[in-house]
Amino acid sequence: MLGALLSLAGLVAGCKVVDRSALRSKERASPAEALNPFAESYVRLVLALGEHDGDTVDAYYGPATWREEAKSEKKPLGTIRREAFREIAALNKLNLSRDEAMVRLRRDYLIHQLKALATRAEMLEGRKLSFDEESKALYDVVAPTYDEAHFQEVLSKLEKSLPGRGQLIQRYEAFKKEFIIPKDRLDAVFSAAIQEARRRTKQHIVLPEAEDFTVEYVTGKSWSAYNWYKGKGRSVIQVNTDLPVYVDRAVDLAAHEGYPGHHVYNALLEQHLLKERGWVEFSVYALFSPQSLIAEGSANFGIEMAFPGEERVEFERDVLFPLAGLDPHRAGAYHDVLELVEQLDYACNEAGRRYLDGKINAVQAADWLSRLAMMPSDRGRQRVKFLDQYRSYVINYNVGKDLVRRYIESRGGTPDLPERRWEEFEKLLSSPRLPSNLQ
Repeated sequence: MLGALLSLAGLVAGCKVVDRSALRSKERASPAEALNPFAESYVRLVLALGEHDGDTVDAYYGPATWREEAKSEKKPLGTIRREAFREIAALNKLNLSRDEAMVRLRRDYLIHQLKALATRAEMLEGRKLSFDEESKALYDVVAPTYDEAHFQEVLSKLEKSLPGRGQLIQRYEAFKKEFIIPKDRLDAVFSAAIQEARRRTKQHIVLPEAEDFTVEYVTGKSWSAYNWYKGKGRSVIQVNTDLPVYVDRAVDLAAHEGYPGHHVYNALLEQHLLKERGWVEFSVYALFSPQSLIAEGSANFGIEMAFPGEERVEFERDVLFPLAGLDPHRAGAYHDVLELVEQLDYACNEAGRRYLDGKINAVQAADWLSRLAMMPSDRGRQRVKFLDQYRSYVINYNVGKDLVRRYIESRGGTPDLPERRWEEFEKLLSSPRLPSNLQ
């Protein structure tokens, strides 16, 4: 998110002290301009909170002086919280009812992002929230609740697909060993998946000039992959190789982290909202905020956008399996099993809810993930570490995906109308939509 740094610096230079009363005057400012001081305050508060929490600022490409001032000022958490609530109160008093829809969306976006920021500050101060209270305050949704019986129905089908002796998780692990990408072939497989995901995305979305990303392979992380957006249409995508990487992850990560996922989402926000509209709030990405549900949900839905139905199986069978040195005749059977396991995804939310609400401990959470989400013990322990670090963030992947899919399809973007599907998807990625706007 380093794009538009020069133009943005000119736009906001000398605006540290803002006369809001003047900007709110209809004679001297448009409704969109009236929101600019609030947008600047929001960015500065995110940067201030980032001085207390290394995970808060996922990306920033605004004026370097703002970040330097946040570092030197070291604003206390209580001050950040109070200032956020003050901005929210002022935003609520603005009457934008007759103005364009995007401006109203912008105001609502700022209010919800500030509420999440204030909540995160309170949490860092020691406030305890339940899993559902936290997800609602930070991500604007509450995940549905499922009991064990719900997942057992899926597991009974999986039992039939993986017959044999021993526990189901053991049979599943043995089955998946056939589909591990050898480490010396990882880059070739990922490069092919990225190139294809980009090609498919560019058929439907006009990407900013010079957009691109690089891939790095890392270890010692609680996540499997991460997109670090740098601005000017550039990202660094890191892939964690601590655990075995299965062949299906190449398409997952190429689309989720890259095209049409996080990389495209950030690039479109930068291009259309920051550069074209001058909306400075899109020079920063606060991780613990409603924006993340849109980001993760659209990235996960973006996988099936780029590789719908059998097209994914065919591409993996014909291109990725051979590159990985795997038997392409096994691609169909592999995906049949994966489709069943995907139906267990909400078990991860249930593990997080029980664990963070203190009803089970870390060992029990890992066991839950093994029994009901088909996560091998090493991946289950890694997911618990993720819960320790990112807490209720886990809902953004599956709840977000389902919300985005329903929203796109409710606007005519059904699978049988792919062009409309892509059109609505691009609109979503280029707007300040909130999760509550999608319901």
